[in-house]
Amino acid sequence: MRKVLLVEDNAMNSRLAQFVLERGGFEVLQAATAEVGIQIANEREPDIILLDLHLPGMDGLSAARLLKQNPKTRHIPIVVLTAHAMQGDEERVVEAGCAGYITKPIDTRQLADTVAGYLKD
Repeated sequence: MRKVLLVEDNAMNSRLAQFVLERGGFEVLQAATAEVGIQIANEREPDIILLDLHLPGMDGLSAARLLKQNPKTRHIPIVVLTAHAMQGDEERVVEAGCAGYITKPIDTRQLADTVAGYLKD
């Protein structure tokens, strides 16, 4: 079973994404802050990280940069979750080392397939 680390501070969004991903065959690890997410990534080495852009404390792009600098986690694809996709966001996401982004609200019919698509190597 593939492990997804979901770093999302909104409890409702987190529960919904967890439900959809688990139904899609993923094991879901969760964190509500970037700092906890980084710790879990180091300890559990998920197959992919879904990272909210706007988190309390450290923001998602800062966390992504730290994860990509760490030899233990740099290979893990990171996909940013954002409710505010704006012009220039894709470039910032890629510059931070992320594989891409998913806009919120999430499409519950497509989320598991979208995540699986990022894992095809």
